[in-house]
Amino acid sequence: MSYSSLSRRPGGRLAVAAGLLAAGLTSPVLAADTPSPWRIDARYRFEHVDDDGFARTANAHTLRLRLGYLFAPTFAPGWSVYLEGEHVEAIGDGFNSTANGRLDRPVVADPEDSELNQAWLGYRNDRFEARLGRQRITLDNHRFVGNVGWRQNEQTFDGGWLALTPATGWRLQYGYLASVQRVFGDTAINPLLGEREVDSHLFDVEYAPGGRWKLGSLLLAHEDRDVPTDSHLTWALRWLDQRSLTEGVGLGWRAEYARQWDMGNQPARFGVDYWRVEPSLTWQGITFNAGWERLDGDGRRGFQTPLATLHAFNGWADRFLATPANGLDDRFIGLAGTLGKAKWGLTWHDFDAARHNADYGSEWDASLGYPLPFGLSALVKLARYDSDGFSADVTKFWLQLEYRR
Repeated sequence: MSYSSLSRRPGGRLAVAAGLLAAGLTSPVLAADTPSPWRIDARYRFEHVDDDGFARTANAHTLRLRLGYLFAPTFAPGWSVYLEGEHVEAIGDGFNSTANGRLDRPVVADPEDSELNQAWLGYRNDRFEARLGRQRITLDNHRFVGNVGWRQNEQTFDGGWLALTPATGWRLQYGYLASVQRVFGDTAINPLLGEREVDSHLFDVEYAPGGRWKLGSLLLAHEDRDVPTDSHLTWALRWLDQRSLTEGVGLGWRAEYARQWDMGNQPARFGVDYWRVEPSLTWQGITFNAGWERLDGDGRRGFQTPLATLHAFNGWADRFLATPANGLDDRFIGLAGTLGKAKWGLTWHDFDAARHNADYGSEWDASLGYPLPFGLSALVKLARYDSDGFSADVTKFWLQLEYRR
């Protein structure tokens, strides 16, 4: 479903949000103990990109307004309808948004757009949940399926979702995806950046007997009808453990393995592996983590995760949104903690090729977040990637102010 024509009309960029507001004001009254049905998310962000591959820097000032309304009628317990509109506005054009034609500057993937971000019918009880329509779908740590919430226009999916809790500790999930509404929106010059027609099935099972450790397995059969080279079959196994050693001291583990093959309309033939090992130690409020993530490549294709929240992995500079043909070996170490109300984090990455061990580069990432009064929060982030043969050096800086209710 495309809403690009709406955004081109006079005043159309705000029409979706205004329509939702009108619908909400005329909706039936909810039960007295029901929390507010309105969902409001407003975000301003400044993003600066200094990329050695370009003569000019990118400076992007963008505003995002997301307005949603959840209708849960008292006459139909368990049933609900959710509508959410989203608008992204750019102040100036000093960056390549993928829609404004500024090819002389680095990409900041936050193009102006107005769209229906979510529209679904759902049912939920103590052991069962189902949704049908356009919706946000995230799984586990977003490594294979996520909403790319970092970008102003998040990723959502058209399809169906089922979740079942048949017994204590068990959770079974199934999703069918018919299309992917990607972060580039309907205004992208290349239409395949904005929306993909897919025929994909997602099965996930998780067992957490005592709440301390979890064992899960995923099967993702993803067929991309628009870009066949993105089609694949992935099977993954994950184990998470979190325990307290003594008062104020905790130990965590995450271990994952996945195998990816060609399937459906994929023209290539391949079989590649994925590994992630990540221990962590929390002491006096500070978390130390170190890890190793490996996405194999056979020289023609690397292990890919096109539905993931990719910004959360392999460095915030986003140099490895697509895995190189020789794969990626990412060794990282990090610290995170609190200072008063502020939350801070620091991570260092060392990147190599998984095949032939060629050096790619290294990266520093740092962040500082602070809660403000009246539902506001502030965030500062910095990423510095130093190339050692892959891509070009880049520095990225973000300043963000957000309101949520």
